[in-house]
Amino acid sequence: MKSEKRNYDLMHKNPSNWRGVFYVNRKDPRITVPKSDPTMGWTINFGNPYTYVLLFLIILILTATALFL
Repeated sequence: MKSEKRNYDLMHKNPSNWRGVFYVNRKDPRITVPKSDPTMGWTINFGNPYTYVLLFLIILILTATALFL
């Protein structure tokens, strides 16, 4: 567990995994990760395919809510 957290921290701190403000790392299984400045909150890992499923569901729910209310 400790070594896994350490590996995640190393991946997170690697500047090549950041595209501006976007975190993109296919090897990192987390969907949400701390922002490059952790005091600013969290962001999503655009390298994880489940991120796109989550974004699609959020957009679908918001669209359905707007249409049917």
